[in-house]
Amino acid sequence: MTFRIDRTVAITLGVLLLLFAVCALQFPFVLSTRVLGNLLTDNAVLGLMAIGMTVVIITGGIDLSAASVLAFVAVFLGVMITQHDMDPLLAFGLALMLGMGFGALQGLAIAELGAPPFIVTLAGMFVARGAAFLLTQESVPIVHPFYDALGQAAIPLPGHGKLTISALIMLLSFTVVAIILRRTRFGANIYALGGNPRAAELLGVPVRNTTIAVYALSGFMAASAGILYSLYTRSGYPLAAIGGELDAIAATVIGGTQLTGGYGGVLGTLIGVLILGLIQLYITLQGSWSSWVAKIAIGGLLLLFILAQRLTSFGPALRRVLSGVLPAGTRQ
Repeated sequence: MTFRIDRTVAITLGVLLLLFAVCALQFPFVLSTRVLGNLLTDNAVLGLMAIGMTVVIITGGIDLSAASVLAFVAVFLGVMITQHDMDPLLAFGLALMLGMGFGALQGLAIAELGAPPFIVTLAGMFVARGAAFLLTQESVPIVHPFYDALGQAAIPLPGHGKLTISALIMLLSFTVVAIILRRTRFGANIYALGGNPRAAELLGVPVRNTTIAVYALSGFMAASAGILYSLYTRSGYPLAAIGGELDAIAATVIGGTQLTGGYGGVLGTLIGVLILGLIQLYITLQGSWSSWVAKIAIGGLLLLFILAQRLTSFGPALRRVLSGVLPAGTRQ
């Protein structure tokens, strides 16, 4: 069996390696396993949100509620565990069901009402964020032995590095969703829905159920990100991850997934997440640079990748047009 990397993923990987090279020239310790492990841990929350966002965007949709669901889940965990002495595992299970159910409701509204995903999930963003503020308007610290145990659990790496629970969950999630997208009927339905919804319906794809399932998956991943956020910060805060859905979209697009739907994958998204994390790390190491430089760099990368997507799609289309116009002897 051969392993083939898509052209857009190869470009994204090249950008990541180039950024690593630039960082390593100034800060050689960036290539240590300790820094690499921290890079995965620090971006695990974004990674989980980006997984759900990638699947939704492949269908041609969008999910603007992801970061607000994250904030609600983190606050819910803080309130339930700290103020009501709920077992953390039970709280995790309830949080995941709430996130998945909320996403499924949004998918149902999109499928049944024919409403634009942008509007439905924008409404969901306000609802989830407002619900978080109904629970509390302050940051809720989470103090529990189970959180302490999870925070200390890690797989040691050579060179004093480690893979934390958050990093492992993110990598496992990317692997599972990649298999679902490429090896299952559900994954094929997702790509078909994003390519042409009408044609997919004529071919027997269950458009309604697939739409609901995709947004349920996005809600589940956003809730999972909320759990990791609570582990990472040991708190829940209703203003957590403001604008996080835009970072998830940026990582998805940089990873090669097209906003028009029908094309992309989570491998590129993982690389996109690492690129965003590496940019932030480099600016932090510089010390004197403003954090807004990272936003400028991300914006520039987005424009470059959108341009690259347009050029890669324009090239084959141009060749098809020319093949029907030029004489046979002049075709390349």
